[in-house]
Amino acid sequence: MSPLSPLSLLRFHPAGGLVLTALLAGCNADAKTMAPPVKDPSTVTPAFTAASGSVSTLLGRATFGDPSDHNFKVKRATHHWNFEIKANPAFDIAVQTISFPVGSHSGWHSHPGPVFIQVAVGTMTFYDSDDPACTPIVVSAPNGFLDVGDHAHIARNESGAPAQNVVTYFAPPGEALRIDEPRPGNCPF
Repeated sequence: MSPLSPLSLLRFHPAGGLVLTALLAGCNADAKTMAPPVKDPSTVTPAFTAASGSVSTLLGRATFGDPSDHNFKVKRATHHWNFEIKANPAFDIAVQTISFPVGSHSGWHSHPGPVFIQVAVGTMTFYDSDDPACTPIVVSAPNGFLDVGDHAHIARNESGAPAQNVVTYFAPPGEALRIDEPRPGNCPF
């Protein structure tokens, strides 16, 4: 049996006629353009800033929740330490490593929930969009940085040596861990 051509697949698929009609209308010189007009790339300002040089590896992600009680709560108290976490109805925890070669950065971004960043190797510099002075927050291994995630920020390797972060995300179930953001304008980068 020979494979079907894409046109044959459209002919036999229940929605194929509709798709084929839309494709043909797009090819008609008299039809209105279905795609937005192409802009001159030199006049387009990107809607977000992309990461440059950093490499992320997701180690795992899981959803935590109690099906019998939508008010998830874990509390642990000892004579010298207290810890508590609450969520309604559930949350995901994801762990990722991010390698930052010299001069690389994360791009401006935010998160749907808090992010615990452990600088595992080297030194990282963090900047927040809500700081009008663009004050660098320098963190070296083995220290951590808490990113609440509610505003744009950027992580940069300005140290002159490779760096690596181990990042733990808390997020609503299934949501993207990172939200690309436009350059806020408070920093020159």
